[in-house]
Order: sequence, then structure tokens, then C-alpha cells
Amino acid sequence: MSFINNALSGAVAAQTALTATSQNIANLQTKGYTRQGALLTAAAPGISSKAPGMGVEVSGLMRFSDSYKTQQMWRAASEQGQYSQSQPYLSQLERVMGDDQSSLSSGIDEFFKALNAAGVEPNSTPLRQQVVTAANSMSQHFNSIYNVVANQELSVNQQRGAMLPALNADLANIARLNQRIIGAQAVGTNVSTLIDERDLALDALASKVAIEVIEQPDGARNVALRTGQPLVVGTQSSSLTFETASGEAVLALSFGGTRFVLEDTKLGGQMGGLSDYVANTLKPLQQSIIDTAEQMSAMINTQLQAGFDAAGNPGGPLFTFDAASTTGMLQINPSFKASDLAFSADGTPGDSANLQALIGIKTRTVNLGSIGPVLLGDADTQLVGKLGIDSQQNQALLKTATTIRQQAEDDWKSTSGVNQDEEAVALMEFQQMYQANMKALAVANSLFDATLAMFN
Repeated sequence: MSFINNALSGAVAAQTALTATSQNIANLQTKGYTRQGALLTAAAPGISSKAPGMGVEVSGLMRFSDSYKTQQMWRAASEQGQYSQSQPYLSQLERVMGDDQSSLSSGIDEFFKALNAAGVEPNSTPLRQQVVTAANSMSQHFNSIYNVVANQELSVNQQRGAMLPALNADLANIARLNQRIIGAQAVGTNVSTLIDERDLALDALASKVAIEVIEQPDGARNVALRTGQPLVVGTQSSSLTFETASGEAVLALSFGGTRFVLEDTKLGGQMGGLSDYVANTLKPLQQSIIDTAEQMSAMINTQLQAGFDAAGNPGGPLFTFDAASTTGMLQINPSFKASDLAFSADGTPGDSANLQALIGIKTRTVNLGSIGPVLLGDADTQLVGKLGIDSQQNQALLKTATTIRQQAEDDWKSTSGVNQDEEAVALMEFQQMYQANMKALAVANSLFDATLAMFN
């Protein structure tokens, strides 16, 4: 009877292994699927020392998974997400600010070029009008660039806001899957498919924010931000919202009745990348544009007010500046005329001493928060240069992060992924195992029949 039992257990074990292999092959193209295999162990013999054993047992289905490789893949997803989100915005700013026609430099250069041209004949009305026209064009350049930056900030905030529902859905889904896995494991059900689904949800979450994942004895996985705040604990999930504080949008996390205000630039992932871009690139650039416009207009207005216009009257301000204006922060004084340009230092017709002082403003210093003191004529070049460096660094980091992510995926696939050739070999081996055990059963049956025939 042990001969028959051994062969029968071998056939059943081979059939289970074939089923696991066919499941792997069926999911060859399934994203996130982790391959499985039947774990076979020899059945212990009975009490007799002469019994070789009781065949084979399927002690369980093994899930081919490496926690370290999975965690590395999630970390790589966070890095890639962080740098991928800011690059389109950086590229747009590079194009706009580096454009020869729309840049701040072109506006500033044209204005001072018009002033130099007026120096040939300070009382010429057409030349004076060119100065006013160039001043208006320069103000439009500043307003246009400023609006691009402001619109980018609006777009980034909208993108972050649109990301929150998906992020919260990921958290709720992970908590729900934790609950299902805990329940299924408790009654001995195979939870590999549920774990795959949860790993995909964790991967999606990791691309949005950097996370730390801790496995629990009951099969659940707790999730926290890398700054320590809890996102998922067992079957409970947190919720993230944007709130307004002091006129600024802040990201808040609520969990179990406790509220945390998050430092969003340290979140990592797509959310952290966008927040970091606003805080460390967009806002400093915006402030530098404001600083340049404010200090330049103040210097020009002050110099004009120190001179005399074409009629011999004290000069007045050419520009109005208001950073909070909805129509444009830098504008030409609406009542200003070409004849109001105070080119004369002493009121003498044809004198251009004050005009020369105006021309000299281009080589005076402006203090910009993001790069420090620079010459007015070099301000835009310095800003574009810094922007280019930021963009190049981000591109390099994105390229590295993408490579690391691909390597992490390849490492994961080497352990958990389905290899068509390997599964084909396994299919053949377990098929041969099944056939051999069925042949053993046939032999056992023949022996049994022969034994019965002896008594006939």
C-alpha cells in the first residue's frame, strides 16, 4: 500500500506544481504579478525503520519575493517621481526667459539703446518717443515673464491639489487590502494575489511621496512618510488635505484624530518634487524679477526727478511699480509724455547730463534675493544662467533616478518576475514527474493484480 500511496502523493504533488506553473505562465504579462511555486517536502516514514517514507507532501505555495528588492523599487519610484514633475516647468521657463524676443535682457537692452540714441539729439521728439515706447515695451517684458512664473505656480498648486484624491485613494486601498490579507491569512487562504495588489498600490503611492514600509506579523504593512508621520497603520489610513494658513496653502495630515502640518518640500516623490520646485526655484525667481523691476524703476524714477524736462520743469517718475497689481506690476505712468523726459541736469535746452546719468544706470547694482548683488544689465543673464544650472542638475538627477528605477525593476523581476523559458522547463519537469508517478501507479496496480491471481 505504501508503494501506491507514494505514487499517488507524487502525482498529486506534480499536479499542484503544474497548476502553480500554469498560473505563472498565464500571468506572464500581468503587471506586478509575483511568481509562485509548490513547496514539496518528503513525507516522513511511519514507525518502521525499514519504511523509506510516505511519499511527498505539498507543504505550501511559495511566493518568490525579496522584501529588500521590493523596497528598493519603491525608493527608486520616489526619486524618479520627484525629479520628473519639475522638469517640464524648468524647461518652459528656460525657453521663455532665454528667448531673444521676450526676455528681460532684450527689454532692458532696447530701453537703454533708445536712451543712447536720444543722446545724439536730446530735444528730438521722435527720439524721446522711442524712449517712452521702449520703456513701455520693457515693462511688458517684465510683466509677461512675471505672469509666466505666476501661472506656473498656479499650475503647480492645481497639480498638487489634483494629486491628493489619488494619494488618499491609495492610502485607503492599502488599508483595505491589509484587512483582507489579515483575514485571509488567518484562515489559511493563499494571499499572493492580494499582496501583489497591495504592492502595486504601494508602488503608486511611493511615486507620489517617499514612504517607509514596515511588515507586520499578521500580514499587514504599516506605511509612514520618511519624516515619520503615519499614513497607514494596520487597517486604518490617514487623509491629506490642503489648508490655508496666513494666505499660504499648507499640507495637513489627519490620522486617528491627530492633525499634522507637513513640511511638503521634504515629502519626496511627485508631491515633494513639485513643492520643492516652488519653494527653491519658482518663488526665488519670482522675487528676483520683482526685485529687478522695483529697483530698476526706482533708480530711473529718482534720476528723472533729479533733472529737468524739455520745458525746463522738474522731472517726474516714468514708471509705476506695484507687485500686487492685477494688471501688471511695472507700468508707464499714464500721464507721462515724451516731453516729460528729464534729460537735462540744469534745465538748459540741449543739455544731456541727466540723460548720461540715466544711461549709466545699466551698470549700477541691483540686489536679488536668489543670487545677490549684480549689475542691472547682467541681472537677466544671471537669472537665466542659474535657471539653466538648476535645469541641468534636475535632468541629470532624473536620468540617474530613471536608471536606478529600471535597475530596481530588473532586480525585482530576477526574483519575482515570470521567466517564460524557466516556466517552460518547470512545466516539462513536473509533467515528467506526473507521468512517472502515474507509471508507478500502473506498476503497483499490475503487482496487485498479479498477487490476486496467485489465489485464483
